[in-house]
Amino acid sequence: MEALRAEGQPVIDFSIAISHFPAPRPVLDAVAHAVERERTMPYTSVVGALDVRARLAAKLREENGIEASASEIIVTNGAKQALYEALYTIADPGDSVLIFKPHWPAYVATSQLLGLRPILVDLPDAITPQLLDSLEIPKVVIINNPHNPTGKVYTRDELEHIRAWVERIGAKVIVDESYEHLIFEGEHTSLAALCDWRKIGVITIFSASQSYAMMGWRVGFALAPADVVDAMQTLQGPITAAAPHLSQVAAVAAFATGAPHEMMADYRQRRDLAVRLFAEVPWIVMHAPASGPYLWGDVRSLTMDTVGFAERLIEDKKVAIMPGDALGVPGFIRLGYISDDVATLRDGIRRIVEFGDLKK
Repeated sequence: MEALRAEGQPVIDFSIAISHFPAPRPVLDAVAHAVERERTMPYTSVVGALDVRARLAAKLREENGIEASASEIIVTNGAKQALYEALYTIADPGDSVLIFKPHWPAYVATSQLLGLRPILVDLPDAITPQLLDSLEIPKVVIINNPHNPTGKVYTRDELEHIRAWVERIGAKVIVDESYEHLIFEGEHTSLAALCDWRKIGVITIFSASQSYAMMGWRVGFALAPADVVDAMQTLQGPITAAAPHLSQVAAVAAFATGAPHEMMADYRQRRDLAVRLFAEVPWIVMHAPASGPYLWGDVRSLTMDTVGFAERLIEDKKVAIMPGDALGVPGFIRLGYISDDVATLRDGIRRIVEFGDLKK
């Protein structure tokens, strides 16, 4: 795709979700004020500035119903760094990690990088005790709530089932809640709010990237038992040290704004439009996701070779998508629908439909 763009060929990129919204105004104001007031940008503690972590702990108490202290929070360069450090800290090479598929590619890639063994399980419509009891017992469970790419929002009952199961088997849990505010239907509940998360060993990851249209700011944070935070800090120190000072300022301002209602109203309109445009296409099943910036389309009636589908689509129609193979499920495609103007969204979908119709 980059090569095509370098040649001057316009490509519509649905392979990732980059919001067309700017960061929230309070974020921009806070950063501008920090630059003007402070002039110099000092190093902070590797875990993040104390006042930043204290305010993030307040956000967890007030918004997520999680009791936490600043010593149990580490600010990171995005969710990926938090994921890497969490897995590195709580698992050893050869340990197993349960991951529901389709999955965010980083879960499997990071596990393999650390010598861990992914256990990939199809994400069901509903998590039940019977399903959980049928699974191989892992050392670590990764839960993505809300879920990328399907948009599933875990119910309170499902999270209670997971809580009871991991307590019984002694597994640690990493919960990625990066999309906590990108919900259309349902209600977000944090697993850590339902249990003694310190005793179980629940690590919860948050990110400003999608919930606040701050992809390039590269800032997130993790909530974990204090000893785990200490270990994550030991790992983070010689690699990147602290997240950038201004990104920490931006993170505090972003998470203080709560749910992005205007942005979500725009996303809902785009989601509904895209689903309508695909509704009459016989070779794709595209449901409206309950959350998130992606559509997850079933094209198995057309092809199982979704890598080939994606490669030929960008060659012939100059539209980039993510093949389901990259997320563990061939026969599906993932489309980000929040990046461009509505006219471009319509045009990209038109090109996809034309391309698929020719394959029938």
